[in-house]
Amino acid sequence: MSALLFFSVIIAYFLALIIISRITAKKADSAAYFIGNKQSPWYLVAFGMLSDSLSGVTYISVPGAVYHQSLTYLQVVFGYFIGYFIIVFILLPLYYRLNLISIYSYLQQRFGKNAQKTGSFFFLISRLLGAGGRLMLAIGVMQLFIFDSFHIPFVLTATVFIGLMLLYTYKGGIKTLVYTDAFQSLFLILGVSLSIYAIASQLDMGFGDIVTSIRDSNHGKILETDVFKGNFWLKHIIGGALFTVAMTGLDQNMMQKNLSMKSLGEAKKNMIWFSFVMVLVNIMFLSLGVLLYHYAEVKGLALPANANGIITDNVFPTLALNNFGAFTALAFIIGLTAATFSSADSVLATLTTSFCIDFLEFNEPGKYTETQQKNIRHVTHIGFAVVLLLVIILIKYFISSRSTIDLILMMASLTYGPLIGLFAAGLFTKINFRDKWIPIICLVSPIICFFLIRNGDLWFNGYKFGNEIILVNGLLTFIFLLLLKTKKPTI
Repeated sequence: MSALLFFSVIIAYFLALIIISRITAKKADSAAYFIGNKQSPWYLVAFGMLSDSLSGVTYISVPGAVYHQSLTYLQVVFGYFIGYFIIVFILLPLYYRLNLISIYSYLQQRFGKNAQKTGSFFFLISRLLGAGGRLMLAIGVMQLFIFDSFHIPFVLTATVFIGLMLLYTYKGGIKTLVYTDAFQSLFLILGVSLSIYAIASQLDMGFGDIVTSIRDSNHGKILETDVFKGNFWLKHIIGGALFTVAMTGLDQNMMQKNLSMKSLGEAKKNMIWFSFVMVLVNIMFLSLGVLLYHYAEVKGLALPANANGIITDNVFPTLALNNFGAFTALAFIIGLTAATFSSADSVLATLTTSFCIDFLEFNEPGKYTETQQKNIRHVTHIGFAVVLLLVIILIKYFISSRSTIDLILMMASLTYGPLIGLFAAGLFTKINFRDKWIPIICLVSPIICFFLIRNGDLWFNGYKFGNEIILVNGLLTFIFLLLLKTKKPTI
């Protein structure tokens, strides 16, 4: 199938998103942009959060990573499930009780403005790096299989995609994203489902044969029992639960959609349904990973590789675009586009929200008129798009040398750990802290954890830190905060 056809399908897909945005963003004011006027349907939010949570990293990197990690990523997914219920019963009630727009406003109420700005800063950094990594991966795949044919450089490709994202997000914000995310989730699930179907059809496999192949595969291992390994089962479950609490419950990007619903009950219903569906969809991606390598083995296909070995992030794209048939190839491209840009487009809106509320203090009565808010919001939104483009280029050419899912989780461990420590100190103690020192504490902990990741096996007799490093990061932040306690009355 020609690269021109793929290109045409991508353009048509973005035109559909722009049409949806034009319909939903009519007369959108700041309340619509930030919290969807508190009218978002819970079922659309739940379905749309799939593509927002999974992203292009899950779509490509999780199936590919099965080659080295088997199905042990499922341990992380079990941890996710636990984390969602912590959000439902602890964090959502807090956010609704305080009627928050930015969740980091809680830190201001509990500790002071430095804490609020610190929390928001770590969110901004983490989401920029995470979204940059996800976009770099997906745009890189499209570059390899489509845009290189037109001799279009990666930087120009990335610039055009960021520009397309701006066209359908800058005006409507959350009000638009609730609908575009649901639209994109549909194509994400279609892409992985058709890929599984294509493998099963070509290998003449029924459902029972699929289950048997996965169970008997060399990549079928679920539990890692070696405590010294980074993917030891308990480390993954603890890390998965904390990643969910941090990357969903303490993340403005994910919580802003939940706060756009009209009641706490609907927000809880959304998260509970989402948690079950999320586990099932991750099982589909991991199953696809096993089937990809089984398919390549049966067909005698050479997997994409370089001097360092198999390029796991390129396995799914290579097979889907070259071996599964024209229709499945188109579904893969649209699914990849949906997974990637659903997670990235909402980031632009929520980065703008966090910056406007936490740093520019849009929630201060009378500080800005509606017209001023609108103009500042648009400039901020465009500014973050430019910064995101620079991050993509930085990761592409200077950082990315490992499986992207590993890179994303490592960056999340370092940047979300301080948020866990801050919120834990606020929720589970009545201690007050010296607000002016909080930014320094929240920088020291990630630096320590970075060196633990790099040198832990040398310092601790072969013990390699895995996903549990986010717990260590949060604990260090919490302990250091205890050294800053003051007798000042609670805010």
